[in-house]
Amino acid sequence: MNNLIAKTELDNRMLKIFSPVVEDMGFEIVRVRLVDGRSKLIQVMVDNSSGTINVDECAKISTELSAIIDLEDPYDDPFNLEVSSPGIDRPLTRLTDFEAWNGYEAKIETIEAIDGQKRFKGVLAGINNEEVLITINIGTIGLDFNWISDAKLILTDDLITETLNQQNKFNENDFDEIEQEVLN
Repeated sequence: MNNLIAKTELDNRMLKIFSPVVEDMGFEIVRVRLVDGRSKLIQVMVDNSSGTINVDECAKISTELSAIIDLEDPYDDPFNLEVSSPGIDRPLTRLTDFEAWNGYEAKIETIEAIDGQKRFKGVLAGINNEEVLITINIGTIGLDFNWISDAKLILTDDLITETLNQQNKFNENDFDEIEQEVLN
């Protein structure tokens, strides 16, 4: 089965170590990557069911993961740890992501060319069993989830609006009655 959450053996090892900690805190891992640049970076993207993870929550998760990294030592070389939200133009790493973001624009890249094409850009149209449906210029096509090597949402005005609407939802019962002062 395709694993867009953790691609390499080391990423998968870190995912197995990090998942219980992150899940116990009420979050889920969207993606784990060891980014190999001038300095090594372990990048962990996390989210919650409301999709509104904040900086303080990322900091708490980072503290917990740092402690588990010290115990488990999954990576020998010096590195930096980055815990972040997936952002508005988030990566799509689980089959359920394609259903959840149905109707939004996305870029999908496949492992091998399909009819001479590896990159697809269009509007997500949900899922059908193990297929990701995407509407492109020729119509709606299905891509087997296992064929996908990378996928992410495209930043659009509609996506920004929806994300802001999700973040601004509140329950009026969580607040005291608003008192209004009348100025004469």
